[in-house]
Amino acid sequence: MDAFYASVEQRDNPDLIGKPVVVGGGSNRGVVAAASYEARKFGIRSAMPMAEAIRRCDHLVRVKPRMSHYVEASQQIFAIFGEFTPLVEGLSLDEAFLDVTASVRLFGPPPEIAARIKRRVRNETHLTASVGVAENKLVAKIASDLDKPDGLTIVMPDDYPTKLDPLPVRVIPGIGRETLKRLNAIRVTTVRDLRMADDRDLEPIFGRYTQKTRDRAAGIDHRPVVPSRDEKSISAEETYDQDLSKPADMDRELLRLAERTATRLRKSALSAGTVQIKIRRADFTSYTRQQSVKPPTNGTDQIYDVARALLNVWLASNPGARIRLLGVGGSKLAPAEQADLFPSDIARNTAVIDVTVDEIREKFGSLSVGRAKTLDR
Repeated sequence: MDAFYASVEQRDNPDLIGKPVVVGGGSNRGVVAAASYEARKFGIRSAMPMAEAIRRCDHLVRVKPRMSHYVEASQQIFAIFGEFTPLVEGLSLDEAFLDVTASVRLFGPPPEIAARIKRRVRNETHLTASVGVAENKLVAKIASDLDKPDGLTIVMPDDYPTKLDPLPVRVIPGIGRETLKRLNAIRVTTVRDLRMADDRDLEPIFGRYTQKTRDRAAGIDHRPVVPSRDEKSISAEETYDQDLSKPADMDRELLRLAERTATRLRKSALSAGTVQIKIRRADFTSYTRQQSVKPPTNGTDQIYDVARALLNVWLASNPGARIRLLGVGGSKLAPAEQADLFPSDIARNTAVIDVTVDEIREKFGSLSVGRAKTLDR
């Protein structure tokens, strides 16, 4: 999808059309989650610090994320994919691989299927998608980025010399900023350069992955489309305008984050076997701490209790620390099992509270009810 979060916001609010829009937290210390194409003209990209984005464009329009709206749009889009093939491998809310090998007899050749999917997405969601058509996932992914927004690019093996070879080497997955510097130092700047380079030049950079990297530059990729991908972790984190220095403030924020994570777990019918916290100090030093929980849980109180214990242990070793970012997550996920038939009164009450709060928020919005402890004074 093209600038997905920002495009949803522009679709839902016509006043934003044509304006440089970024989706992200209201804090100047947050990061850009998505940038409209109008914002990208100023060099603004996702994951850029919000302060830098504002510096680049003084009339930037900031919109707070509305995840439920993006999830709803994503579900519509993936439902369309499912009408053309059951082999859909979702990478995120706005990106997926589709294997249409078995769909050709019913829907026509792959470029025609791609065009039909694009039309359906536009007509039913009023959003645009850019599609790459190729014989494998690697080249299809590269092709999908070549003609954004609203593009449809076909790159078959016969096209590699004209369409793949001239591309900058950074389009190959796994080549980051530091690797790119080392490649440029040996005058490898294009995909063709990488494909044709001597092993003695590449091995100091890629080591045992040299041949795999060369295969990628040649457009070789044997990975299948895997239609189901289990979520490995669910988490929530927040970057703060002002560093947290008081334990009471840290505790309040930790409960908010634990509640967000637990809600997402319950919505996904999952429980976490491990609870972890993420901490970033004012000097940008980051820490993670985790603890196993048995049995696995998706209860707000249980996740909060573990997260609070982890934070307290960390604070004991870091007295006076100022915290810039906090996060709470759950991993080692498993399907949520039926509750104990004879739970304790406390366990029964907390489970009822969680379910009731979820139902109220589902009906009246996330701000309709909350725990008193999470309220600002």
